[in-house]
Amino acid sequence: MRKTAFAASLIALALVGSMAGCATSEPEAPKKLTMLIGSSGDMETNGIIAATKRWTDKSGIDVEVIAASDLTQQLGQGFAGGDPADIFYMSWDQFQTYASNGYLEPYAEDLPNAADFYPSLVDTFSHDGTFYCAPKDFGTLALVINEDKWAEAGLTEADTPTTWDELEDVATKLTTADTVGFSFGLEYARVGTFMNQAGGKLFDGDTATATSPENLEGLEYIQHLYDAGVYRTPSELDAGWAGEAFGAGKAAMVIEGAWVSGVKLDYPELSYRAVNLPAGPAGVSTFAFTNCWGIPADSATLEQTKDLVAFLTSEEQLKIAAGEVGQIPPVTTLGDWFNGEYPQNAAFAAGDIATNPINFDGSAAVVTDFNAELSTLFTGNAQSILEKFQKNLQPALDASTR
Repeated sequence: MRKTAFAASLIALALVGSMAGCATSEPEAPKKLTMLIGSSGDMETNGIIAATKRWTDKSGIDVEVIAASDLTQQLGQGFAGGDPADIFYMSWDQFQTYASNGYLEPYAEDLPNAADFYPSLVDTFSHDGTFYCAPKDFGTLALVINEDKWAEAGLTEADTPTTWDELEDVATKLTTADTVGFSFGLEYARVGTFMNQAGGKLFDGDTATATSPENLEGLEYIQHLYDAGVYRTPSELDAGWAGEAFGAGKAAMVIEGAWVSGVKLDYPELSYRAVNLPAGPAGVSTFAFTNCWGIPADSATLEQTKDLVAFLTSEEQLKIAAGEVGQIPPVTTLGDWFNGEYPQNAAFAAGDIATNPINFDGSAAVVTDFNAELSTLFTGNAQSILEKFQKNLQPALDASTR
């Protein structure tokens, strides 16, 4: 019944085809695997291609890496058409939906390094007590600062903001005719950090609390920065995402993760540093994000894709990925190594102040609706946005716990 409902939701999203099993009757080992990824840019894509080529040299099996223009849609289309990729990025916010509907192979506990992954990441990619898929990496959001813009504004390291008031102050000083002081995507994955810093949360037990005064304070702080002219969305800066606006010099500070390093391919002269997000009224907080390596349930290429995942998550390959694309290893065994080798990226690995965004079966659709409502934050009413969020959140939570 749940599988049928999920298929219907894919069709409702204009995803074509009908659900079918993932298994085939082919007895031979495959000559090629397909891998679907959601890449932050050429640096990440090229890093994945290079890593899979190293596995091909070892296994003799080619891997076709497909960089999706819209991972959620293309992954859904693959499942709806009965032909998903052999291996794919499975995002934290989609995992519970796919796992609960039986579309993922629970292979992670079979990996030789299964016990090495950070417990919080294991929790993120577990369903009904089973560890399903191996985390690819992880990272926390940080405040990323353009060093040249910072110096031009007469600011020093001592001016690094640690509170909301200080953040507004430096954003004001960094704002010029050509550059806005601060930018980030107007979506839950960024906005939610301000709600948390104000002391807000979305649940109290089984009760949704989206309309709390603390959550409202977080949204109103963003409205205040916008009204002050020191914050603009990436789209208002003619950029596809905050990293692009940052690299082009249109935003002096952004909220992003370690993947922001990819913008240096297009802007090699860019100099930046990353620091922890400033504290709000309730203290410091950030979000941790991760993808896992998803494999379709009943996959005909399961043994080959499991071997590929074991290769990609080996310490040797994770060290290469850290150097090539700034990927933060998802295993505890490389924590000290990474912090010693890349101290400049410590803010992107701030697990001690991080929380996970909401993630339960059905939460992705609720967050999508919330993101759509956030587009009216500067022309509408923050309280009404939260009320609509609450209206959708409670039924989704109730349904997920039945």
